[in-house]
Amino acid sequence: MTAEQRAALEAELAELEGPRRREVIEAIARAREFGDIAENFEYHAAKNEQGLLEARIAKLKDRLHHAVTVEHDTDDHVGVGSIVEVADDDDETLEVHISAVGGVAPDSPLGSALMGAAVGDVVDVEAPSGSWKARVVSIRRA
Repeated sequence: MTAEQRAALEAELAELEGPRRREVIEAIARAREFGDIAENFEYHAAKNEQGLLEARIAKLKDRLHHAVTVEHDTDDHVGVGSIVEVADDDDETLEVHISAVGGVAPDSPLGSALMGAAVGDVVDVEAPSGSWKARVVSIRRA
């Protein structure tokens, strides 16, 4: 992932572990004040929200722990963090963001075909639906 993507995930994690977690804990405490928790909808809803929150926190921590941060100095070749415009044989264009977070993964069929390519290169994309050729029209950084 890029340094910007890492920073965004770290900011989300800080928000979830701080203010958001406190809000959920307060909601659970308020719901307990209503009495018997066995039939207390507010309590169960707050506990469910807490479970979802903790799962997201765990996922973010794992992603950040295993992530490799990459930096690129130029826009000459496709790499992680590149926004690439490609054209097919019919000159229909598609813009893709090469990213493990919210884009075309570098190890996907299209991502792996584009990695290292330069403007003007034609790459073979071996997709599950069939092979196709993609011409790199432009490369820029996010």
